[in-house]
Amino acid sequence: MELRGKQKRYLRSQAHHLQPIFQIGKGGLNSAMVVQINEALEKRELIKVTLLQNTDEIAEEVAESLKTEIHCDIVQIIGRVLVLFKPSSKEKYQKISKEVKAI
Repeated sequence: MELRGKQKRYLRSQAHHLQPIFQIGKGGLNSAMVVQINEALEKRELIKVTLLQNTDEIAEEVAESLKTEIHCDIVQIIGRVLVLFKPSSKEKYQKISKEVKAI
């Protein structure tokens, strides 16, 4: 499901107060990190990922590879910060996704 403008705007407002919980550094984006990001999205639905200064990765490329590997939506990319959203498959974690569906 592709996010509509209003939905993205809502998610951006929700993500504004979040602290990035993943940092991609010198090692770049590895498979273990992809698994961890997927698990975090399962529980939180909306997370921020930061690219540190010492990484060779490019934010847009990281976002695209995450999108294809774990099927999440890229809400926003600002500089070196990615905002990712993926509806949780578990009912008890589906707080944000229910509100997004309503928009």
